[in-house]
Amino acid sequence: MRTEISLDLGEVTLRGTVTGAGPTVLLLHAGGERREVWTPVAAVLARNGFRSVAFDLRGHGDSSGRATTLRALADDVAGMIASQPAPVVLVGASVGGLAAIAALADPAVAARASGLVLVDVVPDLEPGRARSWLDFHGLTGRYTRLVDDVLGSGPALLATAGVVDLPILVVHGGQGSPLRDADVGRLRAAGRQVTVVRVPSAGHLVARDAPDHLADLVSGWLCGIGHGAVSASGGGGQDLR
Repeated sequence: MRTEISLDLGEVTLRGTVTGAGPTVLLLHAGGERREVWTPVAAVLARNGFRSVAFDLRGHGDSSGRATTLRALADDVAGMIASQPAPVVLVGASVGGLAAIAALADPAVAARASGLVLVDVVPDLEPGRARSWLDFHGLTGRYTRLVDDVLGSGPALLATAGVVDLPILVVHGGQGSPLRDADVGRLRAAGRQVTVVRVPSAGHLVARDAPDHLADLVSGWLCGIGHGAVSASGGGGQDLR
């Protein structure tokens, strides 16, 4: 079952899709994408007994506004979480994951969350390397202000990820991913509850490249942290520990 919803946050109106029933998973897409990228992931999550909510980020898809600062995106994520029954697990791809981390810096927001999945993103990518990757994929020019803001927020995001009292799953893409093992290692060193899996068949946009694999990994991890009682396959991901 799919239901279209709207969330009025005053400055912006966000359009979203709810799929399935059960514990809630909030799906946050990457920059330049829209919520439909999560459709196959949401279908698998629904079969595994989870309710997913996917919004278009501000300035994307059917949502209003402009995506110019990480703080604005984080405030939107906080509004999304407040609109849903707690507890909520956050699944964020690329800038969606960084916006989730920034939102969790507020203890009131973190109190309504029970887990965080970072899809091929960590808080403090080396800015020069990240900018080169974005330039190569034609993303810097479209979101110049947002990119500058995000790349300057790495230390604060890493600090938040290190103190937030939530289990964290990092889904690391394969060839084409901008992440390096050392990037993921810094997050693991900062946080005590970090698990890492790799999806070798996917690039940076794992939800687009390997949606069923991603959904199975997330479902299995959710069951492992107690965010649902449905057994799910781990999808064969490789733990980097």
